[in-house]
Amino acid sequence: MIHPWLTGLWQRLVALDARLPHALLFVGQPGLGKRDLAEALAARLLCATPGPDGQACGECAACRLRLSGNHPDLYRLVPESEAAAGDEEGEGAAGKGKSSQIVIDQIRALQDALGVTGHQSSRRVVVVDPADAMNVFTANAFLKLLEEPPAGCIFLLVTSSPRGLLPTLRSRCQQWAVTRPSEDVTARWLRENPQAGAELVALTGGMPLAAHRLAEQGGAAMLARFVKDLAQLPGGDPLRLAGQWESWLKSKEATAAGFGMPQLVDWLQRWVTDLAALRLGGRVRFFPAQADVLAGLARGASVAAVVSCYNEFARIRRVAQHPLNARLMLEDMLLRYARALTGSRP
Repeated sequence: MIHPWLTGLWQRLVALDARLPHALLFVGQPGLGKRDLAEALAARLLCATPGPDGQACGECAACRLRLSGNHPDLYRLVPESEAAAGDEEGEGAAGKGKSSQIVIDQIRALQDALGVTGHQSSRRVVVVDPADAMNVFTANAFLKLLEEPPAGCIFLLVTSSPRGLLPTLRSRCQQWAVTRPSEDVTARWLRENPQAGAELVALTGGMPLAAHRLAEQGGAAMLARFVKDLAQLPGGDPLRLAGQWESWLKSKEATAAGFGMPQLVDWLQRWVTDLAALRLGGRVRFFPAQADVLAGLARGASVAAVVSCYNEFARIRRVAQHPLNARLMLEDMLLRYARALTGSRP
């Protein structure tokens, strides 16, 4: 599927046709459809009769094999945990005990597979997502494939963190930047996908697909609670709110939506970013619907206190995935935030 904001990029890829390099690296923030773009290109490369728009026909023998998940010349390298999530059934079973990395055994299996002549044609395609899931040993093994690629093999790598890749690996790929859509394109997309909601698109930094996923997970209700709680905090008790948020993160609602400490810290950091922007004479980016509330809060905060709060949240975010004590972390963040509103530094 080619999303509206990817049309120009897609047309450039189609125009290259036989001149495509053997390795492409799609780089961009999460929620922009990088994997969709890579999968669409893989489908085109394997299709016998691509359509006028360059997309796979979906009807030839190769397309039918691909759509059934059985194309012998299409290889996907994903973390073991993601592969298990697609294979296993049953609540809690998928991905249990599996690595969140692309492991070296997967590279060895790929090397063996590519040592055999293509089944359907001379062209074979390897999709790697996320490419930064390879550790240094896996990446070095994969690098050998890029340095001496098998005939007719094209590698499509996807990443949101290009700095997480070995420089030598990046240098073997032609990089393609996937950027966020313009406001006009986003507005047209929202008219066709109103369930995503403008507020969630803003919260995700203008990433339509991230907003769509968040909406499907009940993001609108979670956002409403988050905003209500923070708006009432200046006259409330940060420690009490920390206890309420701890219960919230443990609730069935939050667990089912995959909403945990990392997401909550991220939202807090974005809220403080808007607060700092207003205090410095800028505009709200992530919470435009709450611009008036943020403006009122900003009037009582000092620039130094808000910036200090932002920096602390950035530090906390690095350990939010596995907090030693969730309650203490929440208390620390909310106390810092409350002090920032009064203009005092911790």
